[in-house]
This record gives sequence, structure tokens and C-alpha cells, in this order.
Amino acid sequence: MPLHIVLHEPLIPANTGNIARSCAATGAHLHLIHPLGFSTDDRYLKRAGLDYWHAVKVHHYDHFEHFAQVQKELLGERAGTFYFVETWGEKLYTEVAFRDGDYIILGKETTGLPQELTDRYKEQTIRIPMSGATRSVNLSNCAAIVLFEGLRQLGFPGLE
Repeated sequence: MPLHIVLHEPLIPANTGNIARSCAATGAHLHLIHPLGFSTDDRYLKRAGLDYWHAVKVHHYDHFEHFAQVQKELLGERAGTFYFVETWGEKLYTEVAFRDGDYIILGKETTGLPQELTDRYKEQTIRIPMSGATRSVNLSNCAAIVLFEGLRQLGFPGLE
């Protein structure tokens, strides 16, 4: 099973396009939780994803509970772990043992993930270390950093 990138209400089309390109390059699935801050017809979204959109498995959901329910119905006990990437996570992203089918969940660029989600999944909230010079790392960079760590741990399955 592939790894999954989940974007919770992303706002910036170029970030989502860049993440889609990373998904195409790695075989990761992309899950978009609405509302989105842009149209999927947005030219900046298409441009950032270049001509790789055909190689990305993109799934859309009305809200987080819809996403979680669909995963449970489709995969049951085989569903991977949800990992929420937030600046205040207690564990570093390198301290978790990724497994096939795990989900890397990132929030919107301006506010991150909803507090009620991260409260519910506190043990599964991870962070990328950084200096105090900025509030956060760009969303598409965060997705790539954590995705490639997960793939590294799994031995880069299916990649050359």
C-alpha cells in the first residue's frame, strides 16, 4: 500500500500542485479535504503540478470525518496510522516508524490543523524541527520532508 498525503482545507494552489507532483513521483495518494481555497481548475494549481496530474490518485472529501469514515470503510483494520504534522507536535517526524498505508496529514497554510483534531490525535501529532526565525515551513516542503522520511524508512518501495 502507498503512503498518503492528506491536505486539510489547503488554501494555496501552487502548494497543492507541488504536493501533487511529489505524489506523482512517489506513488503516494493525495487526499483533499474541503473546502479548498481555490478551484481545482485553477491555472496555478495545474501549472505547479505540471503534466503529472494523470499520475496522481486524487481523492476528495467534504470534511475530516468523511475522510476518516471512507478510509475505515475501505480498509478496516488495514488502514494506516494518521500522522498530523504541526509545529507544536511533541514527537519529531523521524521518531515514528512509518508503515505502508500511513497518512501524513497537513493543515491549511494560515492556521494549520483544527485544534479539535490535534487534541484528539495528540500522540500522532509530529513536527519538523526548525529555528524560531519563522512560524513554519512551507506546506509543500513539509509534505515532501515527511513523505520522503516515510519512504526512506520503508526502503523506497517501487522507486529507483
